[in-house]
Order: sequence, then structure tokens, then C-alpha cells
Amino acid sequence: MGEKDRARQEMAAAGLPIIPGSPGVVPDDDSARKAAEERIGYPLIIKASEGGGGRGMRIVRTKSELLTAFQTARSEAEQAFGSPNVYMEEIDRTSAAYRVSSAGRSARKRRSPWRAGVFDSAAASEATRGIAVAVAGCEGSKRMGDQVVEALTKIGYSSAGTVEFWREESGKLYFIEMNARIQVEHPVTEMVTGVDLVKSQIRIAAGEKLSDVVGPVEFRGHAIECRINAEDPDTFVPSPGRVTAFRVPGGPGIRVDTACYADAVIPPYYDSLIAKIIAHGRDRAEAIARMKGALGGFVVEGVKTTIPLQRRILADPDFAAGKFDTHFIERSIAVSAK
Repeated sequence: MGEKDRARQEMAAAGLPIIPGSPGVVPDDDSARKAAEERIGYPLIIKASEGGGGRGMRIVRTKSELLTAFQTARSEAEQAFGSPNVYMEEIDRTSAAYRVSSAGRSARKRRSPWRAGVFDSAAASEATRGIAVAVAGCEGSKRMGDQVVEALTKIGYSSAGTVEFWREESGKLYFIEMNARIQVEHPVTEMVTGVDLVKSQIRIAAGEKLSDVVGPVEFRGHAIECRINAEDPDTFVPSPGRVTAFRVPGGPGIRVDTACYADAVIPPYYDSLIAKIIAHGRDRAEAIARMKGALGGFVVEGVKTTIPLQRRILADPDFAAGKFDTHFIERSIAVSAK
């Protein structure tokens, strides 16, 4: 499942709809041209088969951009993941991204729907077989959850993982990929289910039964996660340096995951994430209200952070109503720049 092109094939074989794209790895220029012209069309996206995080990934809007983007993506994928393998997908499905099994809907940054999110959220919904989370508001989500569990059982998958989908305006879901690991947004699932995913993963790996480790899953309320990154809140340029003051917020429904502290040094070499705030409430409105209070009480000095951007987003009426897609951050930045 870590090989994204093979994961698409496995899920398609299990009956899940997948985003139209190349039938597998695209090995050379001729294959890239053929896939683009005969199967996919423009715009399209080139993605690394064995990695993520935006590396080995290029959006191609016109035919003239294809080969340069293809060669660049292959080179970047090989440097980052030790394999030049890439595949291609349609990119005109730009509704909200959903996750099943580590449920969430994300507002994403860096002018691309595949970069790291600055917000993640999960709402209470219905469990399917006690393993997969059927995301609220998605047409056929319970059936899709059942299909995911059946497919993963068939291939022998037995640990934690995140299955990602695109959701069209119609509500139809399309499989994108699976991350065969605990994800950065796992606390939102933990907050609405009460299940410690990290502890559960370790216990299952030690040989305990899933039914004994997890038991019946009960969903409650709504959770939102803000990723506090050491970045300029408008340009997302990294802001490495020494943290001169650091104080985390608290209060009902607030959780902070961090290893940062006053006098810590944020280096320029790694991911810029320095903390995660998770707010849980009875509903979305309460979770947002609690998050606003938490962000207002979070003190980070010495480096720039994404907190000002997140406070603007929380004040946006469309975000409060849950009306956003993968271009939300671009629009938010454009509005704030005027």
C-alpha cells in the first residue's frame, strides 16, 4: 500500500472508484505523452509512487509543460525516495479532501491540494465494523468504509493506516492513496473516538486482537487540529531560529502535542512543524470557539508562526460553516493581501 500506483490497482480491483489516471508507473517520455493525451487530459498531476509530502509531485496544466515536469518529478522522487517511479492522475476534482480510518477534512496550503494541511477536522459519524470511520456527509460513506476494510483484509493489512479520498460536489468519493502509518492528524480521530491510535497500533503489533484493543467505537462531538509551523503566515517561507518564549494553552477540550520549549532552536533542515493544537467540542461551533481561545493564548516568540493565518481562517464564515475546498488557503491569503 506504500507503493501508490499499486495501491490504486488494489483498490480498483476491490471495487472502489479511483481518480482516472495512468494504469501504473509511467516509465518514460513517450508513455507520459500517451497517458496524458489518450487517458487523462489536462490539467493533470504527476506523483511519486513511493513517497509523499509534495516531493516528486508536479501539476501540469498544458501539453508544453508535460515533459519538463515529468523529468523533474522523476529526478526529485529518486533523490527523495530512492526510486524515480511516478504515475499520473486527473486533477480537476477539487472538492474537499476526506480521509477514512483517520477521518478528516483539510484546509491545505502552498497553492496545491497535495501540500501539508494547516487545519484538519473530524466529525462524529458511524463506524463500519469498528475499524473504518465513515465520514459524515459523504454519499455512500458506510458502504465505502466496508469496501476499504474488505480490501485491506484481503491483502493482509493489519495495522493503522490512513485511506485518503477526494469528494466531488455530488458527494461521490474517489480513492487517492493510502498512507500505511500513523498520520500527523491522528489526534482528531482520537478526540472523537476516545481511541489512542498509537497505543493501539503497538498493542496490535504485539499480537493482541483488534477487538480486545479497540472494542466498540463510539463517536462524540467534533475536533479540529491546527498545525503550528515555524513559517511566515502569508508566504509560508520557513522561519528557523531560536524560540525565545513558549507557552502552551489549556482548558476544556484542548490538547497540545509538542516537543518545543523556550530556548529551543528550530533548524532549517526539517519539517517546520513545532506543535499541534487539537480542540474538541460537542459540535463544530464549540470546537472552533475553543480553538480560537487556544490560539489566542499560545505564545511563541523568536520565530514567525502560522498562528495569525489560522486565526483569520477560524474567523471566516465559510470555514465556520464547513464550506471550503482545497483552494481555500489561496483565497484566504488573496483576501488578506488586499
